[in-house]
Amino acid sequence: MENAKEFKIPPSIKKNAEKGLKLREKFGKGSTQVGIRRGHQLVNNDSISLEIIKKMSAYFARHEVDKQAKEFGNDENPSKGYIAWMLWGGDEAKEWTDKIKKEHSK
Repeated sequence: MENAKEFKIPPSIKKNAEKGLKLREKFGKGSTQVGIRRGHQLVNNDSISLEIIKKMSAYFARHEVDKQAKEFGNDENPSKGYIAWMLWGGDEAKEWTDKIKKEHSK
């Protein structure tokens, strides 16, 4: 079964998700409960399934527009979209999930 395959989460993605969780806690904004769970999942697990990789890739495709917000990337006054983006693993996670999804597409 293809979706049973697990992928080791790179340290940079874990670090970004951890940053997202800290920003979320500090500023009390950004992301849905799904995004918060994803952040915890990325920080607390060693690997994730292809199914989750595909969901992450879809998230990044939908939310690329969030990067246009004025405070995207500002750690002192972050936009909601930036916090959410980091919870999902940031730019490194986008590149990683897109690559894996492409390699495992039919």
